[in-house]
Amino acid sequence: MGINSENDMSADLQIGPTNLGMVRIYITGDKIDLPMDFDPEEAEDIAEELRAAAAAARKATKK
Repeated sequence: MGINSENDMSADLQIGPTNLGMVRIYITGDKIDLPMDFDPEEAEDIAEELRAAAAAARKATKK
């Protein structure tokens, strides 16, 4: 499955700080329970990538 592959899977996404000073992205769904912890700098890098992807997606839909 690639970034452009569609599927009918669903999952819940939670994002928040941990009590150890990390940022956790937590994905749960059918047969998946995936906590991913990042230091604050990594989390900011991920946020920048999300913003860049959102901007590119907007441009793609305006064509």
